[in-house]
Amino acid sequence: MAYSSSPCVLVLLLLLPFSLSAFVATAESHEYTPPPEKMTHLHFYFHEKYTSPEATAVLVAVPPGTNATFDTFGALIVIDDVLRDGPEESSKLIGRAQGLAAQASLEGTQILTAVNFVFTEGEYNGSTVAILGRIVPTVSPTERAIVGGSGKFRMARGYTVGNTYSFSGGYFILELDAYIIHY
Repeated sequence: MAYSSSPCVLVLLLLLPFSLSAFVATAESHEYTPPPEKMTHLHFYFHEKYTSPEATAVLVAVPPGTNATFDTFGALIVIDDVLRDGPEESSKLIGRAQGLAAQASLEGTQILTAVNFVFTEGEYNGSTVAILGRIVPTVSPTERAIVGGSGKFRMARGYTVGNTYSFSGGYFILELDAYIIHY
């Protein structure tokens, strides 16, 4: 039996190199230009309750063989803290601070945090900012890195500066300034 080639297959094989070169040329001719960067400064208050029935910070893991508290080395805390526009508990709710905190020092309360600020009100509703860094509640100011974001803060970077507003009676309030570079 003799082999016969179809004219359609032959035409397709002849056109394939031309279509590939056109695709490559098209892909190389478009350059991406990102939109201009913006700098946003936000000022708000981080409210944390850690000893009441409505606690927003919960101790979830402790070192074996210890009677651990929040300030015991190795303690792991999950947080769902409140972000408000003022230091009073009645101040307007603007979002949540959700993430993890680990007591990372043998000498005093020095906490490593990995937290998302989730904005639920106003211009930034639905947007987030990812924060990574260390907090020492008894030392002000505390600086942490902004390592990402979503929504209006997509591709965010920058830093936060926090000053302890109050730290007593199972309630911690941190005054925060966030300097966010984003598109």
